[in-house]
Amino acid sequence: MFSLVEECRELDAFSFWLEPTSYVFLNTMKSAEHSRMDTAHELGHLMLHWREGTRRREAEREADLFASAFLMPRGSILAEAPRGGRLADIVEAKKVWNVSTAALTYRMHKLGLLSEWQYRTLFVEISRSGFRINEPDGSPPESSQALAKVFESLRAEGIPRGQVADELNIKPEELDKMIFGLVITSLPASQVAQENVNREKTNLRLL
Repeated sequence: MFSLVEECRELDAFSFWLEPTSYVFLNTMKSAEHSRMDTAHELGHLMLHWREGTRRREAEREADLFASAFLMPRGSILAEAPRGGRLADIVEAKKVWNVSTAALTYRMHKLGLLSEWQYRTLFVEISRSGFRINEPDGSPPESSQALAKVFESLRAEGIPRGQVADELNIKPEELDKMIFGLVITSLPASQVAQENVNREKTNLRLL
């Protein structure tokens, strides 16, 4: 999994298979809840549409349904979701599944816990409250355990990020953008200085 760079801020996420490995590029500028749903959506694409791709009209809807069911299992929602259709109750309950207010409202409606009138009324309230953009009582962003272990191992071996970027034939700044928000990459001051020295020694290439 990698981060999308700033130039792709309007894009939520995308994924693809490059056999035998799958790749997900995620916009980490979104809320943590939004990013979780985007990640589950792309997982749905990777599992459901790896043969025919995502060009079918129904592919996006299928990925949405997969993500919703994956993050908010039917049995769990029926057992623990609030009744009555009060927005304050849904905002509090969303913490159980670590999803957005809108996502939980949608899932509850699909499972018959909200009437059509309650569902529409709630979404009007969600929009008026600005919760579609600024998630209330938001969760902290998640990070990649795999990438964290990779960079921890590289640091232990004395391999700076500048060298990693050079071997990937990309600029160090581009590598930083790709992993931004997915792994903590703060380094000791001495190692940062060493990376700067190594970068100065790196020969420039035309790519």
